[in-house]
Amino acid sequence: MDERETLGLGLDTPAQPSREAEAYRVLARKYRPQDFTGLIGQDALVRTLSNAFACGRIAHAFMLTGVRGVGKTTTARIIARALNCIGPDGKRKEPTIHPCGICEPCAAIAESRHMDVQEMDGASNNGVEEVRQIIDSVRYAPASARYKVYIIDEVHMLSKAAFNALLKTLEEPPPHVKFVFATTEIRKVPVTILSRCQKFDLRRIETPVLIAHLRSIAQKENIQIEEAALALVARAAEGSVRDSLSLLDQAIAHEEGHAITGESVRGMLGLADRGRVLDLFERLMGGDISAALADLSQLYDCGADPLAVMQDLLEITHFLTRLKVAPNAEGFFDGGSAEAKRAAEMAGKLPMPALTRAWQLLLKGLLEVRDATRPIQAAEMALVRLAYAADLPPTDKLVRDLLDGTSEPRSQKPEIRSTEPPRTPPSSGFRSQAFDAPTVPNPSARTGEREQAAAAMAPQLQTETAPHFRSLEELAAFAAQKGAPVLKVHIENDMHLIRLEPGRIEFRPSAKAPHTLAADLAQKLKDWTSVRWVVSVAREGGAPTIAEARRAAAQAKLDSVAQEPLVRAVLDRFPGAEIVGVHDRPTDAGIAPEIVESSE
Repeated sequence: MDERETLGLGLDTPAQPSREAEAYRVLARKYRPQDFTGLIGQDALVRTLSNAFACGRIAHAFMLTGVRGVGKTTTARIIARALNCIGPDGKRKEPTIHPCGICEPCAAIAESRHMDVQEMDGASNNGVEEVRQIIDSVRYAPASARYKVYIIDEVHMLSKAAFNALLKTLEEPPPHVKFVFATTEIRKVPVTILSRCQKFDLRRIETPVLIAHLRSIAQKENIQIEEAALALVARAAEGSVRDSLSLLDQAIAHEEGHAITGESVRGMLGLADRGRVLDLFERLMGGDISAALADLSQLYDCGADPLAVMQDLLEITHFLTRLKVAPNAEGFFDGGSAEAKRAAEMAGKLPMPALTRAWQLLLKGLLEVRDATRPIQAAEMALVRLAYAADLPPTDKLVRDLLDGTSEPRSQKPEIRSTEPPRTPPSSGFRSQAFDAPTVPNPSARTGEREQAAAAMAPQLQTETAPHFRSLEELAAFAAQKGAPVLKVHIENDMHLIRLEPGRIEFRPSAKAPHTLAADLAQKLKDWTSVRWVVSVAREGGAPTIAEARRAAAQAKLDSVAQEPLVRAVLDRFPGAEIVGVHDRPTDAGIAPEIVESSE
């Protein structure tokens, strides 16, 4: 009797497909690798594990890390099958790097139903109680397999208490237990866990390898797809096999049985044509903002995402910069395409400062587009900035023009801003501000003189007679010498000097001066000199403070430097520029000013 008749199936009656057979399996699950030969792009991992299995040096714990979709969970299941495969005839006694996929352990592990291979999700089983269940179960031998294998996906989601509870068992597990951990956030895993595991970093899959993989799957599925479409899918996946297969699934459904073209994939993903983006970049670097905005509007009307356009512009900038330093570099454009040749010609014309400036502006614009409520408006504003910045001359050309005297002056004098608050004339009130012009000597011009005076009168201050301070600067230096830095700061910032004589000081305190400043100064001077000092406070008058005099001198130096021909030429070339600092440096002819910083 025929076997089908024994099963109750007639020869002419086809078997009814089961519900599971009718269910569609996505490509990412259908083409999941079953052994290490199907694991693409992870040669280092495959080689290390192959040698470990061959010589019997199999670790008791593995840590698999990498971005999403590069094969972490797949590798964990392959390791579990390799540890427990018994071969098609059921006679294999040792682990093998090439599991058969036919025996009962291999089939059960592939279907996630083997009782000795437990696969957990760290996100939903992150408590210490779940880890305690693992600790309790590791003491028992496996029911039917060679090893008990515990696979914990997203292990970084375990709590601190769960990690701590696992430490001892993970360090010295029973010989029949293996742990395989997978995570996308390796930095969140404690180092105490990492030190007990053999760690493997799964790399992103390179674009050519991913394209070849997608091409082979399309052939198996009898799908007609252009190379341009495969390249777009692979680049959009960013090195993730699962993402690429999901996008391929989406492209197949998008075309409904028709051939998949690059244009259809580009429309599906919201990408812009790379040739048109290159045109947009060329117009931006040429300063043609009206044409650039028109191109952006057309791309947006065709379905291009503004964020994707900004990313493409950034990739073009990066590609052109690489071409400048490495002419044979590959990247955004295919090596033999017409766009690649145009990009090479453009890279030869654009200077490196322009490319680096474009990168910074586009990177800032990308963040703005990402966070904006109207991304298209943010993208337009970013392109406007880039187009106007493209008109700025390179720094070396600007310096040559200034030295040659070919700069074009501006029609009006640049505005030089000062960080000093505006001064008001003195009034009769106690809290009046400083005078317009300083009357005390310039402290920076008499630094050496003050130091000599302080050193000369140091012995005199120890006598019974009151010392003679010629200026507040000497008094502040004396306070610093005696170890009173707070009092020194108040002398410099809060005392408007009216009279300074041996044994007597009269000043007007500033609005921020402490009310005990006069008493504190008198007491300190008495302690230091053994002479009674009379320190009085006035309600009006007084010279500017030391700090105000220094600021006035610094502003005067800025104003003087701003009148230098070379500096004025720079300010004329860059409207709105400011001089914010000047240093003096020695030269053969004396002291020449040096601009140390400017802002636009």
